[in-house]
Amino acid sequence: MRKSGPPKGLIAYLVLELLEEKPRYGYEILKEIRDISGGHWEPSYGSVYPILYKFEEKGWAERLEREDEPDRKYFELTDAGFAELEERRASGSEKARDFADVILGFFHVYAAFSTDDRFEIPDIEGEWRFDEEFSAWVVEQVVRHHEHYFDAEFERIEDTPEEFYERHGVDHDDE
Repeated sequence: MRKSGPPKGLIAYLVLELLEEKPRYGYEILKEIRDISGGHWEPSYGSVYPILYKFEEKGWAERLEREDEPDRKYFELTDAGFAELEERRASGSEKARDFADVILGFFHVYAAFSTDDRFEIPDIEGEWRFDEEFSAWVVEQVVRHHEHYFDAEFERIEDTPEEFYERHGVDHDDE
Protein backbone atom coordinates (compact mmCIF):
# COMPACT_ATOMS: atom_id res chain seq x y z
CA MET A 1 0.00 0.00 0.00
CA ARG A 2 1.33 3.43 -0.97
CA LYS A 3 1.31 6.19 1.62
CA SER A 4 1.21 9.12 -0.82
CA GLY A 5 2.07 10.48 -4.23
CA PRO A 6 4.03 8.85 -7.02
CA PRO A 7 6.35 5.94 -6.28
CA LYS A 8 9.50 6.99 -4.42
CA GLY A 9 12.28 7.88 -6.82
CA LEU A 10 10.01 8.14 -9.88
CA ILE A 11 10.75 11.79 -10.64
CA ALA A 12 14.49 11.33 -10.15
CA TYR A 13 14.43 8.31 -12.45
CA LEU A 14 12.53 10.23 -15.13
CA VAL A 15 15.00 13.12 -14.86
CA LEU A 16 17.92 10.73 -15.35
CA GLU A 17 16.25 9.14 -18.39
CA LEU A 18 15.48 12.52 -19.94
CA LEU A 19 19.00 13.82 -19.33
CA GLU A 20 20.36 10.72 -21.04
CA GLU A 21 18.68 11.87 -24.27
CA LYS A 22 20.19 15.35 -24.21
CA PRO A 23 21.06 18.22 -21.87
CA ARG A 24 17.90 19.85 -20.53
CA TYR A 25 16.70 22.61 -18.23
CA GLY A 26 14.12 22.18 -15.47
CA TYR A 27 11.02 23.54 -17.19
CA GLU A 28 11.78 21.44 -20.28
CA ILE A 29 11.90 18.36 -18.05
CA LEU A 30 8.54 19.27 -16.49
CA LYS A 31 6.94 19.66 -19.94
CA GLU A 32 8.41 16.35 -21.13
CA ILE A 33 7.09 14.48 -18.08
CA ARG A 34 3.67 16.05 -18.68
CA ASP A 35 3.82 14.80 -22.28
CA ILE A 36 4.88 11.30 -21.19
CA SER A 37 1.87 11.18 -18.85
CA GLY A 38 -0.51 12.12 -21.65
CA GLY A 39 -1.00 15.52 -20.05
CA HIS A 40 -2.46 14.05 -16.85
CA TRP A 41 0.42 14.71 -14.46
CA GLU A 42 3.24 17.18 -14.07
CA PRO A 43 5.55 17.32 -11.08
CA SER A 44 6.09 20.68 -9.44
CA TYR A 45 9.08 22.94 -9.92
CA GLY A 46 9.75 22.31 -6.26
CA SER A 47 10.44 18.65 -6.98
CA VAL A 48 12.46 18.81 -10.22
CA TYR A 49 14.93 21.60 -9.45
CA PRO A 50 16.09 20.14 -6.11
CA ILE A 51 16.65 16.83 -7.92
CA LEU A 52 18.81 18.55 -10.53
CA TYR A 53 20.85 20.29 -7.81
CA LYS A 54 21.18 16.99 -5.89
CA PHE A 55 22.43 15.30 -9.07
CA GLU A 56 24.95 18.10 -9.46
CA GLU A 57 26.15 17.68 -5.85
CA LYS A 58 26.51 13.92 -6.27
CA GLY A 59 28.40 14.35 -9.52
CA TRP A 60 25.68 12.70 -11.63
CA ALA A 61 25.01 15.85 -13.67
CA GLU A 62 26.81 19.04 -14.44
CA ARG A 63 25.51 22.45 -15.33
CA LEU A 64 26.11 23.77 -18.81
CA GLU A 65 26.49 27.42 -19.69
CA ARG A 66 24.96 28.19 -23.06
CA GLU A 67 25.68 31.46 -24.81
CA ASP A 68 22.41 31.29 -26.75
CA GLU A 69 20.36 30.92 -23.53
CA PRO A 70 22.38 32.43 -20.66
CA ASP A 71 19.42 32.58 -18.25
CA ARG A 72 18.57 28.87 -18.45
CA LYS A 73 20.29 26.29 -16.28
CA TYR A 74 20.96 23.29 -18.51
CA PHE A 75 22.15 20.03 -17.01
CA GLU A 76 23.78 17.02 -18.66
CA LEU A 77 24.63 13.59 -17.29
CA THR A 78 28.19 12.77 -16.30
CA ASP A 79 29.69 9.29 -16.50
CA ALA A 80 28.65 8.81 -12.88
CA GLY A 81 25.10 9.88 -13.86
CA PHE A 82 24.99 7.29 -16.63
CA ALA A 83 26.12 4.65 -14.10
CA GLU A 84 23.40 5.74 -11.65
CA LEU A 85 20.81 5.52 -14.42
CA GLU A 86 21.91 1.95 -15.21
CA GLU A 87 21.55 1.01 -11.52
CA ARG A 88 18.08 2.53 -11.34
CA ARG A 89 17.02 0.74 -14.53
CA ALA A 90 18.14 -2.56 -13.03
CA SER A 91 15.98 -1.98 -9.93
CA GLY A 92 13.09 -0.37 -11.81
CA SER A 93 10.91 -3.46 -11.97
CA GLU A 94 10.55 -3.25 -8.21
CA LYS A 95 8.43 -0.12 -8.77
CA ALA A 96 5.71 -1.78 -10.87
CA ARG A 97 3.65 -2.73 -7.80
CA ASP A 98 3.91 0.84 -6.47
CA PHE A 99 2.60 2.19 -9.78
CA ALA A 100 -0.33 -0.22 -9.74
CA ASP A 101 -1.14 0.72 -6.14
CA VAL A 102 -1.24 4.43 -7.03
CA ILE A 103 -3.45 3.89 -10.08
CA LEU A 104 -5.83 1.48 -8.35
CA GLY A 105 -5.88 3.48 -5.13
CA PHE A 106 -6.98 6.67 -6.84
CA PHE A 107 -9.55 4.79 -8.90
CA HIS A 108 -11.00 3.28 -5.70
CA VAL A 109 -11.34 6.77 -4.22
CA TYR A 110 -13.02 7.96 -7.44
CA ALA A 111 -15.44 5.02 -7.25
CA ALA A 112 -16.09 5.67 -3.55
CA PHE A 113 -17.01 9.28 -4.32
CA SER A 114 -19.44 7.85 -6.88
CA THR A 115 -21.04 5.13 -4.74
CA ASP A 116 -20.45 5.69 -1.02
CA ASP A 117 -23.29 7.57 0.68
CA ARG A 118 -20.81 9.29 3.01
CA PHE A 119 -19.76 11.52 0.11
CA GLU A 120 -22.25 14.05 -1.18
CA ILE A 121 -20.49 15.72 -4.08
CA PRO A 122 -22.94 17.66 -6.23
CA ASP A 123 -22.96 17.43 -10.02
CA ILE A 124 -22.01 20.67 -11.73
CA GLU A 125 -23.19 21.27 -15.27
CA GLY A 126 -20.34 21.03 -17.76
CA GLU A 127 -17.90 19.42 -15.30
CA TRP A 128 -16.72 15.89 -14.67
CA ARG A 129 -18.90 13.95 -12.25
CA PHE A 130 -18.41 11.15 -9.79
CA ASP A 131 -20.86 8.65 -11.27
CA GLU A 132 -21.00 5.33 -13.12
CA GLU A 133 -20.83 6.84 -16.60
CA PHE A 134 -17.73 8.93 -15.87
CA SER A 135 -16.15 5.99 -14.03
CA ALA A 136 -16.71 3.87 -17.14
CA TRP A 137 -15.12 6.65 -19.21
CA VAL A 138 -12.00 6.55 -17.02
CA VAL A 139 -11.76 2.78 -17.51
CA GLU A 140 -12.38 3.20 -21.25
CA GLN A 141 -9.49 5.64 -21.48
CA VAL A 142 -7.18 3.20 -19.68
CA VAL A 143 -8.22 0.45 -22.12
CA ARG A 144 -7.64 2.74 -25.11
CA HIS A 145 -4.21 3.70 -23.83
CA HIS A 146 -3.39 0.04 -23.25
CA GLU A 147 -4.38 -0.80 -26.82
CA HIS A 148 -2.39 2.15 -28.18
CA TYR A 149 0.82 1.51 -26.29
CA PHE A 150 0.81 -2.28 -26.64
CA ASP A 151 -0.63 -2.27 -30.18
CA ALA A 152 -3.06 -5.02 -29.19
CA GLU A 153 -6.76 -5.36 -28.59
CA PHE A 154 -7.54 -5.41 -24.89
CA GLU A 155 -8.65 -8.78 -23.55
CA ARG A 156 -10.31 -9.20 -20.18
CA ILE A 157 -8.42 -11.32 -17.65
CA GLU A 158 -10.74 -13.71 -15.85
CA ASP A 159 -8.26 -14.67 -13.08
CA THR A 160 -8.91 -13.75 -9.50
CA PRO A 161 -6.10 -11.63 -8.04
CA GLU A 162 -4.74 -14.72 -6.29
CA GLU A 163 -4.74 -16.75 -9.54
CA PHE A 164 -3.09 -13.93 -11.46
CA TYR A 165 -0.33 -13.49 -8.89
CA GLU A 166 0.27 -17.23 -8.67
CA ARG A 167 0.41 -17.58 -12.47
CA HIS A 168 3.06 -14.83 -12.60
CA GLY A 169 4.98 -15.98 -9.51
CA VAL A 170 4.28 -12.72 -7.67
CA ASP A 171 3.79 -12.50 -3.91
CA HIS A 172 0.30 -11.32 -3.04
CA ASP A 173 0.06 -9.45 0.23
CA ASP A 174 -3.23 -8.04 1.42
CA GLU A 175 -2.08 -5.28 3.74
